[in-house]
Amino acid sequence: MATIADSPYTHEQVKVWLQGLLTIAWADGHFDSEEKALIADMTESELAPSLDFDHFEPISPSDLAAVLEKGSDAAQNFLRMAVMVALADGVYSTEEDETLQAFCVELDLETTILESLRSTLYNLKQPDGLAPSAAPSGAASGLTPPSPSSDSGIDPLKPAREWLDQLAVEDPRLARFVCKLIPPQCPFERDVKLFGRKIVHIPPMCKLNPLYDQLVGLRFRALSYLADDCGEDVSNYI
Repeated sequence: MATIADSPYTHEQVKVWLQGLLTIAWADGHFDSEEKALIADMTESELAPSLDFDHFEPISPSDLAAVLEKGSDAAQNFLRMAVMVALADGVYSTEEDETLQAFCVELDLETTILESLRSTLYNLKQPDGLAPSAAPSGAASGLTPPSPSSDSGIDPLKPAREWLDQLAVEDPRLARFVCKLIPPQCPFERDVKLFGRKIVHIPPMCKLNPLYDQLVGLRFRALSYLADDCGEDVSNYI
């Protein structure tokens, strides 16, 4: 039966891993009190009980890399999960993209996948010749399934799908985080509000997010790991 002691990650690695995910979640500013309460509930019991959510400071790429180790399996799996967090709400923002890119470079990982994601999912309306990285701060793009190449019929997101599907679930703390973060059913459409004002309208995630299957697959692997390897009762997550 797998336990925390069997995890390939140390407590410090899991802590900075969580801080990195929260840095992504907070990056675009679309993080209201309800979402903050949800994250607090997911983490306070075991991941980071001393984390001050009201005075949270984003972790720097260098501090993250110092603990996860550059080019390591832990770094690769962290980046996969960070991408999942960025895409989970169906909105991909300039700030999320820039934060992921900074993490990727500092962790000494290939940026090819992020470039692929950016070119297919980053559909901000910008003046001709303006690169995505130069988009106005706070801009966000709704995700839309890219069309297969008319010449080859190849799905341009296939490399990203395969890369994300390699995310290994090897720690019960992170597995529980995944099960709480990703809902068991396709969420209904909803409005994201900040200070009482609607910021963005989000359609049902399963219709909106071309990588929704990867999110569902990750949640299934996390549930299976908790039930089969850790012997935990997962009924609360279903």
